[in-house]
Amino acid sequence: MSSAVPLSSTPRPDRSKLSVLDGVAFVVGVVVGIGIFGFPPMVASRVGSDSAYMLVWLAGGVVMLVGGLTYAELGSIYPSAGGEYHFLSRAYGARVGLLFAWARGTVIQTGAIAVVAFIYGDYANQLLDLGAHGPALHAAIAVVVLTLLNLAGTGQSKWAQIIFTAGALLAVIAVIVAGLLGTGGAGEPAARAATSALPASASLGMAMVFVLLTYGGWNEAAYLSGEMRDVRRDLIRVMLYGTAVVVALYLAEQWVFLRIFGLQALRETDAVGAALMAIVAGPHGAMLLSVLVCLTALSTINGTIFTGARVYYALGQDVPVLRRLGGTPSNALIVQGLITLVLVAFGALTDGSGVNTMVAYTAPVFWLFMLLVGASLIVFRLRDPQRERPFRVPLYPLTPPLFCATCAGLLYSSALYAGPGALAGLAVLAIGLPLVIRYGQPQPRLDS
Repeated sequence: MSSAVPLSSTPRPDRSKLSVLDGVAFVVGVVVGIGIFGFPPMVASRVGSDSAYMLVWLAGGVVMLVGGLTYAELGSIYPSAGGEYHFLSRAYGARVGLLFAWARGTVIQTGAIAVVAFIYGDYANQLLDLGAHGPALHAAIAVVVLTLLNLAGTGQSKWAQIIFTAGALLAVIAVIVAGLLGTGGAGEPAARAATSALPASASLGMAMVFVLLTYGGWNEAAYLSGEMRDVRRDLIRVMLYGTAVVVALYLAEQWVFLRIFGLQALRETDAVGAALMAIVAGPHGAMLLSVLVCLTALSTINGTIFTGARVYYALGQDVPVLRRLGGTPSNALIVQGLITLVLVAFGALTDGSGVNTMVAYTAPVFWLFMLLVGASLIVFRLRDPQRERPFRVPLYPLTPPLFCATCAGLLYSSALYAGPGALAGLAVLAIGLPLVIRYGQPQPRLDS
């Protein structure tokens, strides 16, 4: 074996780590999902024109980019599987981290599962009509079956995830192609007033809540920092290219929806992807698209159930009264499933759609903690300026405050105008405060 020193002193890239193309594929894969088939009617109902509709989707891409870069620096400073729990505990103390764990387990994660379950239910009910409460029944069945699947073991869950994920991009591309080939005219082309009675700014704020749920997953960029071959050079390119691909796909699909339906008809359409395929390709096309969307939804539900149960383990370890949650993964999965079923029932019994109710339930709490996470980057810059930062967010100090201001605006809009669901979510968060104060003396498992 030769022991000669290489002529070049430049280190070879680690081929086991992610290239720019790998990183872009990761970003696109985690962002493009079921929301694009469930949220467009909710966005359309809160804007007053086609141009405003397209602009909020473009703005969502900008927020995705800024937020993703902010998270990427946080992940490069303090790499940890704990994610937001880790950042919040370091920046503000263990009690804030523990309150986030409570919120994630009772509001954010379980609410997210319920949101996707209701979108799944809307499309599954196109395939098998279970009556007036069919979407909720389908949603509950999906939660029960996939929770049981995860209880059966990781191997079964992993293979289910691979199978379900195969339909995601195919469904998006199928809708875009069908819309380009089809003929518009389902909706009236004339200018229309927004159906929402909210003030204009609040209505746009709620539109952005739904748009950014559709862009959900960009915060996973925090986990890319330690996996890139050259994080300083490549991560900015990954986020720019990945955001560009996602925005292009989403804008193309929204243009297709407007072309086929028009804004007013889009506001009033359930299972919008299946409805488009029914217009363009007939009932068989609608059925095929519904199957693909159902697979995409099941993929998201299954993955969220799998990862979501970990927060209960953290709560069980840190809070003595919840010790049993930290015993086995099975306990956490069962508790998560039961909370989600309660939320599905809540969404089914309230006025309006279950998707709207669950978004209202999760949004204020979610954006509150997003605001705190964004501000934590400023805290770390001030408190620990000498710490090595493999990746630095561009345009600091402008970027994190811009992200925080966006989060604050979305928190305001969702808390004041999202309805009873928002009050319920905030009430559940408040219930956790005495628990955190009484038992909030944990020793978070933080990396040095």
